[in-house]
Parts: sequence; structure tokens; C-alpha cells
Amino acid sequence: MGEIKVSPDYNWFRSTVPLKKIIVDDDDSKVWSLYDAGPRSIRCPLIFLPPVSGTADVFFQQILALTGWGYRVIALQYPVYWDHLEFCDGFRKLLDHLQLDKVHLFGASLGGFLAQKFAEYTHKSPRVQSLILCNAFSDTSIFNQTWTANSFWLMPAFMLKKIVLGNFASGPLDPEMADGIDFMVDRLESLGQSELASRLTLNCQNSYVEPHKIRDIPVTIMDVFDQSALSTEAKEEMYKLYPNARRAHLKTGGNFPYLCRSAEVNLYIQIHLLQFHGTRYAAIDPSMVSADELEVQKISLHTSTEQEEQ
Repeated sequence: MGEIKVSPDYNWFRSTVPLKKIIVDDDDSKVWSLYDAGPRSIRCPLIFLPPVSGTADVFFQQILALTGWGYRVIALQYPVYWDHLEFCDGFRKLLDHLQLDKVHLFGASLGGFLAQKFAEYTHKSPRVQSLILCNAFSDTSIFNQTWTANSFWLMPAFMLKKIVLGNFASGPLDPEMADGIDFMVDRLESLGQSELASRLTLNCQNSYVEPHKIRDIPVTIMDVFDQSALSTEAKEEMYKLYPNARRAHLKTGGNFPYLCRSAEVNLYIQIHLLQFHGTRYAAIDPSMVSADELEVQKISLHTSTEQEEQ
């Protein structure tokens, strides 16, 4: 299946990084699944939030690379939540359980929207130190499905999967992108009806980000120039919403660049986190920060800034 095609590292990842299950709500059917890897001494880790079709392990290539460089990273899989407020409350309880006051968030697609909503939700007592928004959106109305959002819970699993698969790229693809899609299809198959229905509901329920509540948070917007589920209009809206955000553009990568363009994605993540090195919000073990690595990242950062300005 997709696991073997994407990378031979996947099975090794599954055998070495344990999947934890945590309940923080009164309803014990709401279980957070997560991989927590890297030095526990880090109190402001990078947390990954997956898209509708994703599970926590879709970020396995980021976990392997970043922990190898000394970062603490956590990849999550959501319980079944039916509205954004319920999700935000549950996520806050999870951070409390993990004893994390501040975190950096990397959100992909729906994960990016939820990351913004959580930053907005906690703006009076901030819990989000920074945001990396990958193929993310700021307004659910872009999908033109707000009118169906309240009926997803009624639909059988096969119909929900068909809706999600409709957004996957088709036609000729390079091998890495084809393998990435195979992997995501495999992950999609592992999700139950209520998991899929709740995520689609969160994805399409009428809601938008209120930028004035999160304008002081450092943001990197990561997107692709080739085919993805996100329209050009949605991307432009993100740029307007965060005029001071750093932009991390990938020429190709489709909907899942963290799988099929992981080296580029991992570099952009490092560049984003570089600004916090040497502070209490560093996501990396200070002893792992070499002068050479910092120099390479500064050059990359300078190059990417120059490209933005052109």
C-alpha cells in the first residue's frame, strides 16, 4: 500500500515512535492520538495539525527529520468534534494536559484553519507563539458547501470518502506526488464515518478567521504553485489577511507537499523557527544548534526573502 511507496522510513518510524492516546474531555470517546518526539526539555514544541483526510502519521517525514536536528515535534489526530469552539476547547485542554503554555502550530488545509481559530480563541491568554499555514484557508465559504455542513453526519462513510477524494489531484503526476496521494488514500481508508463526517463539518461549517485577534503572531504561509484543492482567490485572501507573513512557495507539491516535497517543507519549517532560537520559545535543544546550521539557514532565509521581493 501507500506506506511502502512513500518512503522505506515509514515502517521504521512506526516501530520507533510510539502513538499515544489521550482523553481530556468528560466524554471518554473523544481520544486524541499523537506522536510526541524529540527532547522533552523543550516547552514550546512544534505541533502538526492534519487535513481532513490525514492522520497523525502523515507528518512522519517531518518528525524524523526535525527530531534528528534536535527539535521537539508533536503530530496530532483529532477526536470527533462537531464545531470549532468545541475543538478549540478540547485542544486547550490537551495543551494543559501536556503542560505546554505556548506552542508553534503547523496546520495543513483544515489543520491550518483550525490553527488560526485556536490562536483567535486564545488571543486574550495567548497559547500560540507562531503559525505555519500550509495550503490553508481563512474562510470556509470558499468550498461552497456551508449549506451541506449540517448533513455530513447523516452520510455513509463511502460517500464522505468520495467527497474527499474529489479534491485529490488526477492526471499525470511525478512518482513522489503519486506515492503521496496513494499514502493519503490509505490514511483516508483508516478513518471511520464519524471521524470523516466531523472533519468535513469543521471544514465547511460557516466560519472565518478574525485577523485583528491574531495580527501579532509570526506567520509563514506555505503554498504550492501547481494543482491543489485551494483556489487562487483563497490564496490571495490569505496574503491579504497576513500582509507581513513570510511566504514559502513551492513550485510543485500538490495538496500534500509535506509528503512529496518533504526536504523543502522541512527547510522552510527550520527557517520559520530560526527566529525563536535562543529564546524561551525555541522549539530546538540549544545544544543541537550548530554555527554551521545557523549560517546555512540564514543564507536560505536571505535568499527566500529576496525571492519574495522580486
